[in-house]
Amino acid sequence: MRDRSKSSGAWVARGPHFNQHLEFSAMPGYVRHTRNQKRIPDMAISNPIQFIQQVRAEVSKVVWPTRREVFLTTIMVFIMAALTAVFFAIVDILIRSGLQGILGMFG
Repeated sequence: MRDRSKSSGAWVARGPHFNQHLEFSAMPGYVRHTRNQKRIPDMAISNPIQFIQQVRAEVSKVVWPTRREVFLTTIMVFIMAALTAVFFAIVDILIRSGLQGILGMFG
């Protein structure tokens, strides 16, 4: 028997036992037991050899940057950091001189 839960908007399946309530939320791959239990992943557990094979397959799909691309990107980061530092130094000087001018009128 299934009905729509009014509090969370998720589907609730009621089993033949009184305490057997499972809530199927919008998050795929997870089943949450509503009786003070944690979320339990609803997926197959692979062995370590399969896991390593899958990791190696995913890493082989990565496109690594060339040495030249890394060098140019690093130089661009340093240039942008320097420009940002100069910008904030100028803004700081302007704010400081403005506040000193305003406070100098009262002092």
